[in-house]
Amino acid sequence: MVAPSNLFYIVNDKFRVIVRLTPKASQNSIVSLAHETDGSVVIKTSVTATPEAGKANTALLKLLATEWKLPKSSLSIIKGATTRRKIIEIAKDRQIVEPVLTSWIKGRANKNVYLER
Repeated sequence: MVAPSNLFYIVNDKFRVIVRLTPKASQNSIVSLAHETDGSVVIKTSVTATPEAGKANTALLKLLATEWKLPKSSLSIIKGATTRRKIIEIAKDRQIVEPVLTSWIKGRANKNVYLER
């Protein structure tokens, strides 16, 4: 799959991605892609919701589902529900998801979204 190093990866035939979430932001958005100190690549996101009672997590899943044009029910946080760094799993047929994510990555590149170091 064409992607920055380790952006999307596959476990048990499902796509996963690491996201760094900033709650209580001025807007809901995908900010950039960034390298973490461990070498992984994350999608930096921000949401206006507070981290109380899972509101920020719900807003994050809605943001990603809208961005990727996938049902919100197909996305879940499998690790990091109470931290800023989260692992999101996409529980949808790989044949459907792969072209969507590939197209999204190309679209981000066309918008000059940069990869932070």
